[in-house]
Amino acid sequence: MTVVSGVRPVRTDVPWDQARRVAYRAAAPLPVADLPFSGACGGRLAEPLHALIPLPRDDVAAMDGYAVAGRPPWRVVGQVLAGGPPHGGTLRSGTAVEIGTGAPVPIGAEAVLPYEAATGIDGAIIGEVEPGRHIRRRGEDCARGEPVLAAGTLVTPVVLGLAAALGHDLLGVRPRPVAEVLVTGDEVVPRGVPGPGRVRDAVGPMLPGLIAWAGGEALPPVYLPDGETLLARALADGTGDVIIVCGASSRGPADHLRDVLAAFGATVLIDGVAVRPGHPQLLARLPDGRLLIGLPGNPFAALAAALTLLAPVLRALAGRPEAMGESAALAVPIRSHPADTRLVAVRRSARGAVPTGHDRPGSLRGPALADALAVLPPGWDGGPVELLALPVEPGPSQ
Repeated sequence: MTVVSGVRPVRTDVPWDQARRVAYRAAAPLPVADLPFSGACGGRLAEPLHALIPLPRDDVAAMDGYAVAGRPPWRVVGQVLAGGPPHGGTLRSGTAVEIGTGAPVPIGAEAVLPYEAATGIDGAIIGEVEPGRHIRRRGEDCARGEPVLAAGTLVTPVVLGLAAALGHDLLGVRPRPVAEVLVTGDEVVPRGVPGPGRVRDAVGPMLPGLIAWAGGEALPPVYLPDGETLLARALADGTGDVIIVCGASSRGPADHLRDVLAAFGATVLIDGVAVRPGHPQLLARLPDGRLLIGLPGNPFAALAAALTLLAPVLRALAGRPEAMGESAALAVPIRSHPADTRLVAVRRSARGAVPTGHDRPGSLRGPALADALAVLPPGWDGGPVELLALPVEPGPSQ
């Protein structure tokens, strides 16, 4: 938007779909880092995960019982427990060793007879077994050097367990981008019931979950009063990969973000998006390379802006592909805007996407009832629309 003194501002907002592409392409993937498990969870594998050992490493018992050779009856000649010394020599026909789950089976063992299937008789044991039963053979899950998971796989707790079983202590991952959240406004209170002339912050509590869903990690929100000095200091002192400034992206007398960015020598990539709600949003690059995203102060407008600019930036920093929306029909007619994209809170149903209502920019009631935002292009007059998924579940999106 261009402001000319004494006249109404001229709208020069970027089209909504173009803004999403610009945001994604503005961010380069973070460098790969070899991280311990405590820091790797939530990142993406930068290269395929290879097995450093065969799995299982040895032929091992899959049940507690007896490793047997030949036909019954079997005379018990020893005991082998997981972590203990192996049985010496080859197990001869007609003999058995008592064995624990996970213990290496002796050479010559043909099967493991579980305790519950074994019967003692005349100092020996008998029972029915199938050749190879209850023995996990060396490398049957994967061979040494085999690629087990592809690059780009999300590192979940289960992936960490697999990596440990394969012998890894560090994982090469693209780490989760760290986002700093600055909430501005003299009227904003971070907790409790707001008094007269004040408003409870709704954007700060919303962003950490949205950031995690998009693949990032949020630092605790920092609350700043209106003014250039403290905002400039917060930008200068920031250490995150991306900075989010809430409530200073419009053009009112208390919105100082553009002046601060100009003083920094930042490059403004997007200054306004042709979307409702959320058109006063901003994307800029600071001289040190960090990206800054300005969100409107109204909660629904901030949500729309976060899905437009913030989520694509976080996906790009994490080395993930651009998100692809799904197509769906609307269950009821909705009025579009002649010049701007309109984002409408909807809930999927068997008869199509149903608007939830309560779609004012300052209210999150409608989005809280929704599972997606329907994207109505300018002048839309019917037909399927894109559904932009909402972060309805915690954790990184797929």
